[in-house]
Amino acid sequence: MSHPAHTPAILQEPRRHRYLKLIALFKIGKGVLLLLLGVSLLFLNARTRWMDLLSNWAADEILMEHSKPVAYLLHKLQAVLAGGVLRATGFLALFYTAVLFTEGIGVYMQQRWAELLMIFATAALIPLEVRHIWHRPSLVAVLILAVNCFIVWFLYFVLKRKPSAQPAQAEREMAEIS
Repeated sequence: MSHPAHTPAILQEPRRHRYLKLIALFKIGKGVLLLLLGVSLLFLNARTRWMDLLSNWAADEILMEHSKPVAYLLHKLQAVLAGGVLRATGFLALFYTAVLFTEGIGVYMQQRWAELLMIFATAALIPLEVRHIWHRPSLVAVLILAVNCFIVWFLYFVLKRKPSAQPAQAEREMAEIS
């Protein structure tokens, strides 16, 4: 009788499903926040009156008349906003929102293709997060990197399991008990 290799408690059946659902809800939550950001970027850029009010408020608050560097930065920001970069960022945020919702809902429903998609999508962001930490270190960035590394590690081991071997193993165990 050969015993299967010890599996960590986190990968055992009831806990694994709990962690998968938590990861799925985390991704859906990120998707909701990104959806709000993308929609606000698209509509803020379309509202020139809002942009003028924001510009006037910033000028009054930071005394723009007395600061040439601040005036320069605000003019650069206005040029970026007028150039369409904000609109492109909004559309990119909405696209990534769709990816996050697809991952989250698929993993919540325990679909293997969604787990695979989540591994690739999350792992693709890890080099960007490392670069961000290298240039602008912060505790939040390190925590996000740690969570994403955990998600990739956990889903890798979840996908590594063989779905066809689990029923056969259960039958063998039942036969041994009888």
